[in-house]
Amino acid sequence: MTLRHAVLRTHQLGKEFNGFHAVSGVDLAVLQGTVHALVGPNGAGKTTLFNLLTGFLPATSGRIELDGRDITGAPPERIARLGVARSFQVTSLFPQMTAREHVELALQAGTGLGRRLWVSEKRMSRFTARARELLAEVGLEKVAERAAGALPYGQKRSLELALALALDPKVLLLDEPTAGMGLEDVERTVELVGRIRAGRTVVMVEHNMSVVGTLADTVTVLQRGEILAEGPYEQVKTDPRVVEAYLGAEVA
Repeated sequence: MTLRHAVLRTHQLGKEFNGFHAVSGVDLAVLQGTVHALVGPNGAGKTTLFNLLTGFLPATSGRIELDGRDITGAPPERIARLGVARSFQVTSLFPQMTAREHVELALQAGTGLGRRLWVSEKRMSRFTARARELLAEVGLEKVAERAAGALPYGQKRSLELALALALDPKVLLLDEPTAGMGLEDVERTVELVGRIRAGRTVVMVEHNMSVVGTLADTVTVLQRGEILAEGPYEQVKTDPRVVEAYLGAEVA
């Protein structure tokens, strides 16, 4: 059996806002090639932890390591270049640009061309084939030339996933990938994440416990900024502390 190493790790990570400890003493180890879910009630510190891991917030204390490299305090763009990509809970696409153009821009960002203010159409065309491959990977090949603003909500979330994959990340962080979705879109997203996880490490914040139970290898439950419990879903969901703090009758 192959032993997996922790590709993303935190040591006593903390974040304080004017005396309020949003994250406190968090030791997290995300194993390579797994799906690791962060769950907990509102205000548990999930989003703050997510923002710490991706450099959108500076830590007050502790350390963050990516493949053994200390990335504590690194800006988001450097963390992204080192192999951490994230999606956001709120979509932020350019309404008039096509799905293909969005992915081409994301691919461009990973090259020297990404720092130029203007790139010719001819140079951008070098990214077209790969952009179409990524769109096919997330099930959007048939809408590659459709403006992002015309896509239904579920397809917009899939497009954002393609943008994250364009960075070829070691670690993919998904911020509530099924938030605001109807049942059909939730099922489609679960199937999609299940497919793209192959050979990748995924960390996700998710409220839908059915989604967590289907996808996650490891579940970390947060409460008041601290780790309350951690382990496989079947173990965590029956932990009395978790049932009392978060899951309640949902797993009773």
